[in-house]
Amino acid sequence: MEKTFYTLLVYSENIAGVLNQITAVFTRRQVNIESLNVSASSIDGVHKYTITAWSDPDQIEKITKQIEKKIDVVKAKFYTDDQLFIRETGLYKLSTQVVLDNPEVSRIIRRYDAMITEVNPTYVAVMKSGITEDIVSLYRALNEFGCVLQYTRSGRIAITRSTEEEVSAFLEQQEKDYQDAKGQDRTL
Repeated sequence: MEKTFYTLLVYSENIAGVLNQITAVFTRRQVNIESLNVSASSIDGVHKYTITAWSDPDQIEKITKQIEKKIDVVKAKFYTDDQLFIRETGLYKLSTQVVLDNPEVSRIIRRYDAMITEVNPTYVAVMKSGITEDIVSLYRALNEFGCVLQYTRSGRIAITRSTEEEVSAFLEQQEKDYQDAKGQDRTL
């Protein structure tokens, strides 16, 4: 079966050990995580994990369900790229001498809408924010000049194209169910 590139958005309580539980699900299914980003979400006390992996539809569905069963996980859902707004950041350390000797390097940096963040006698630091293909493409263009001293790319960050965070509706329903159950307890 052909594999597709998926992004999982996982929301959990901010508790130590959750990341280990989540990555263990991928390990057991022998699915390699391509990128991983963890940060606070827009909801107080809830963290967001953005995980990318190649998988087939059946396998990614099973992984998502297993992750969602974890006690500290609030919600997990997988997406394809067309369902998300995606960004990454690339950092490039370039040889200052090569950049000064070849004006084409500066033109490429401008053409890719990258930003020079530091210049010193040894290196020029460049930052590019965008989609994976643009960041990798800039690396390849700069590497042709032999000026790249170091290069790294961040993990993917993503938000859904819907108007609200899906976990918000889920948490609101949980709170309503809790309040309803609490109200029923009082009437007994």
